[in-house]
Amino acid sequence: MEKSVETEVFRYMQETFEMEQIDVSLYSPLTLAYIGDGVYDLIIRTLVVSEGNRQVQKLHKKTSALVQASAQSQMMRTIQELLTPQEHVVYKRGRNAKSVSPAKNQTLTDYRRATGFEALMGYLYLKKEWKRMIDLVKAGLESLEDKTDD
Repeated sequence: MEKSVETEVFRYMQETFEMEQIDVSLYSPLTLAYIGDGVYDLIIRTLVVSEGNRQVQKLHKKTSALVQASAQSQMMRTIQELLTPQEHVVYKRGRNAKSVSPAKNQTLTDYRRATGFEALMGYLYLKKEWKRMIDLVKAGLESLEDKTDD
């Protein structure tokens, strides 16, 4: 069976940096949210930059609107019905995790739902389920567009 290019790149990174194999189920939900935050941010930055060359300030403004907790919370409301039972467990663990940092300029509900979303993104990334991750992000972003069209 042929390996995908993405898997080969991930394997190369593991070998180059001598990373140990990981059991994703052993990570805390906040650790999953930590990596998920970075992965989701990179996805959004890639999408924003792909729209064309603009001033960095404008790129940052658009990116910030999509990565803030309230946007992630809205996305999560939509994609929740698309989750597998295991993905739902991961989301709930992230949502219910007690974070030491308070929600900044966000409601506690949005902040917790966003933490669950980020934990789910981290879980899918570390499981190398990148297509699934992208499909969920796409569905979530489409739901945001639908809300702005109203």
